[in-house]
Amino acid sequence: MADNIARVFADAIATDPTRPLLTWYDDASGDRTELSGTTLANWVAKTANLLVDEVGLAAGTPAGVLLPPHWQTAAVLLGCWSAKLNVVDTPGDVDVFFAAADQLDEAQSWSADERYALALAPLAAPLRQVPPGFADYVVEVRRHGDHFTPQPGPGPADARLLTRAEARAAELGIEPGARVLVDASRHPDPVDWLLAPLTRAATVVLCANLDPARLTSRQATEKVTQTLP
Repeated sequence: MADNIARVFADAIATDPTRPLLTWYDDASGDRTELSGTTLANWVAKTANLLVDEVGLAAGTPAGVLLPPHWQTAAVLLGCWSAKLNVVDTPGDVDVFFAAADQLDEAQSWSADERYALALAPLAAPLRQVPPGFADYVVEVRRHGDHFTPQPGPGPADARLLTRAEARAAELGIEPGARVLVDASRHPDPVDWLLAPLTRAATVVLCANLDPARLTSRQATEKVTQTLP
């Protein structure tokens, strides 16, 4: 396996960048978003370019992420890891911070010069009202380039995260190349819903507010081969 997350992501989409890599459902809102490897890589590159070119962050810089499982969360995390930032989930001082718009009360525990809020709305719609002290991630990120070349080698937490991801992939029984359905409420850790499948070059159907009555039809429609326990 590659020694860094950016390479694991690149390897996972290399065989067929056009296949659906991450499909997002929210059964409460009815939202469905499907991203191919190419499309997700585009969002990841834009995010990394925002962090490096606009914000001017160097490898190892701490980045705070206060986001639930979501396709935009995948773009933010993979963008941070591509830029070799140190993603932390414990409140404190960081150089850049990403927060869901409905978690801004919790966001007060974080201190950062650069702060981005995410509406996590259907069709990547922007915030209706940008909170004071924040920029709108989807507005800002779209201005940046579609390609990013990560520095060689691992980021500061890559070895630890990939070791955990490999272990979780084995524990969860994720098969190479599988189409995996993940209940976001049962697996909120991105190691489970993002990194573990990537280490197996698996694709993900990530479901928030999963309606049990829709599970069987969704498994058939999305050609799911595994459902995480």
